[in-house]
Amino acid sequence: MGDMSSGDYVLVTGASGFLGSAVARQALARGFRVRAMVRAGSPRRNLEGLPVEIAEGDMRDARAMESALRGVRYLFHVAADYRLWAPDPEEIVRTNVAGTETVMGAAQACGVERIVYTSSVATLRVAGAAAPVTEEAAMAGHEAIGAYKRSKVLAERVVERMVARDGLPAVIVNPSTPIGPRDVRPTPTGRIIVEAATGKIPAFVDTGLNLVHVDDVAEGHMLALARGVTGERYILGGQDVGLQQMLADIAAMTGRRAPTMRLPRWPLYPLAYAAEAVARMTGKEPFLTADGLSMSKYRMFFSSEKARLALGYQARPYQQGLSEALDWFRSAGYLG
Repeated sequence: MGDMSSGDYVLVTGASGFLGSAVARQALARGFRVRAMVRAGSPRRNLEGLPVEIAEGDMRDARAMESALRGVRYLFHVAADYRLWAPDPEEIVRTNVAGTETVMGAAQACGVERIVYTSSVATLRVAGAAAPVTEEAAMAGHEAIGAYKRSKVLAERVVERMVARDGLPAVIVNPSTPIGPRDVRPTPTGRIIVEAATGKIPAFVDTGLNLVHVDDVAEGHMLALARGVTGERYILGGQDVGLQQMLADIAAMTGRRAPTMRLPRWPLYPLAYAAEAVARMTGKEPFLTADGLSMSKYRMFFSSEKARLALGYQARPYQQGLSEALDWFRSAGYLG
């Protein structure tokens, strides 16, 4: 660690978001001074009461980025457009890829000493995996299902290219699926928790997720800053959980009956296409998407062994993340 922290400035992009605000909190806890980059329209609720400096701007705006990075020693680039659906899917790709290029270019121009870039396990290949997936399973852009995944694959490749070509001092982390308090938006997984807790998910498809407490992922970002190797990727995950088990755990925590009906996937595709057609008219995100269904064919199981051995990363049992998510959703009025 050496002289890290002790009042050094860090910039966190996407700082008002679910993971970004958790990273900002961890950085404050470690004695960093935190500058939080947020878009003009972003709700600030997750930063209320935190001693952070606000820098307003969009990650695609090089001038705004450079002014936010002035005097900053370390950068956590957490911001991303992580919608699984958008009226114009290519907009997600443009935001994430161009945004990442701009942010990294600005960081280099400003002499930032070290960068932790938040990628995602979405950039790893799960199709055909017989065991939990590791960092070795890198995916090519054309293999990715849907615009979000493709955008994260291409953005991660941008960072790797800049590390190799320009000596960009970046470490890459690949969080699995964070759950826990302050999921304001909520994320797609947060929506599942809310819907299940209010009894609106009567059945399930056979799929699986790797679920991790958001604060453990944030802690993993700090470990990557301190101990990560430039250009390396580290999966920051928790526990592999079947969707049926997750829904049963939520039912147990909310005093409901667990759903026992397993749905086959193929009849759901027409519903997904219908939901997307409605969404295109209303501009509101559909609950079921064709991309989401295609992704659910694969169990999203991942191994965090590399981060455990190389960084000292640890994750608490996922049920703690689930119960804290439910407590927060309840107190914030999401559960009716």
